[in-house]
Amino acid sequence: MGGQRVLVVGAGLAGLRAAEGLRAHGYTGDITVVGDEAWAPYNRPPLSKEALHGDLAHEKLAFRVRSNAADVTWRHGVAATHADLAARLVRFDDGEVMGYDALVAATGVRARRLQIPGPPQTAAARRHVIRTLDDAVGLRAGLVPGAKVVVLGAGFIGCEVAATATTLGCEVHCVAIDPYPMVRPLGPELAAELQRRHEKHGVTFHLGVGVAEFVGDHHVTDVVLTDGTRLGTDVVVEALGSRCNDEWLDGNGLDLDDGVLTDTALRPVRDGAPVDGVAVVGDLARFPNLRFDDRALRVEHWSIPTDTGRRAGAVLAAYLAGDGYADAVAARWDVLPSFWSDQFDIRLQSYGMPGLADADGIRVLEGDLSDECVVGYHRGDELVGVVGVGMLRVVNGYRDRVGHPVVG
Repeated sequence: MGGQRVLVVGAGLAGLRAAEGLRAHGYTGDITVVGDEAWAPYNRPPLSKEALHGDLAHEKLAFRVRSNAADVTWRHGVAATHADLAARLVRFDDGEVMGYDALVAATGVRARRLQIPGPPQTAAARRHVIRTLDDAVGLRAGLVPGAKVVVLGAGFIGCEVAATATTLGCEVHCVAIDPYPMVRPLGPELAAELQRRHEKHGVTFHLGVGVAEFVGDHHVTDVVLTDGTRLGTDVVVEALGSRCNDEWLDGNGLDLDDGVLTDTALRPVRDGAPVDGVAVVGDLARFPNLRFDDRALRVEHWSIPTDTGRRAGAVLAAYLAGDGYADAVAARWDVLPSFWSDQFDIRLQSYGMPGLADADGIRVLEGDLSDECVVGYHRGDELVGVVGVGMLRVVNGYRDRVGHPVVG
């Protein structure tokens, strides 16, 4: 293996865990990780939670690199522009072309922006997103007491930012086309209860409406909604979901409809067959999770970069060794997605895939919806997800009950 090179494109948590996974499974050759941010891998979830309250220093958020990956080469501030999988080459925006023996695609996602009239999509124009450390630093500067903040989107990130900004003394309006905040993953009953708690703290929701226009010449001064409401603002936060960073893989015959379609070994699929020597990890991967079924889904939960990075490391190490590859690919692999969310004094903890539940399959398992509780999400008789509002020890007890692995 000594003369081989693994190229990891994407320098976030998934890329880091893939590099560590390769080393853990005996690969001793060169590993080069290339990413478009200036920073070494860092923890992203706190950017919309506790870190936005105070210390956004990179050293406080950076991941520790395990000793087995201390010799990995890191290149920051460089983005991939095109991959040629047949030739095993990747071109970067600095003009360099790098070859590889195995490739890890770990470029993740970027924040989706609203394409409507108004000032440019920049922090200087008071239009913020919150995906990177630099995004969070720019947003934090505007969250001063008395600032008028309009959050577009009422998913988890939007609601976390709304809660943080309110706690910092801002006047917050949250706008979404959905009937309740966080309704898609949580269902209407729990979502309505969490909306009530946000409103108790002072957040104003505008639901079932969109944005018609941003008003202002050089920066946004007002947000006009589709129902005619006009909201004066000092800060706009666009928390509208994400788009996959997969353009550099275009032209290789891969299925890029929603991230990159893979098999359970995380190999990208082309014309129904997996591409050996390539792995897709993290938010970019759309993979079958046999804990639930064989349908390929893309999952943006905190646990997925680590789970997929480790799997990719094991498979690619065997591929490069030329020994045990078939066994590594065939090894059963399924994961339990998990995430948490802090909003005011509310701690949400989830395991599984609540979004797979039947419309009538959501019910309180323990506790009370108006206080602390555990909510179960069922598909038929199968428990596909749980969400705890508080009751951390109780919801942790449901982890092993979630999902019914596919046999065969």
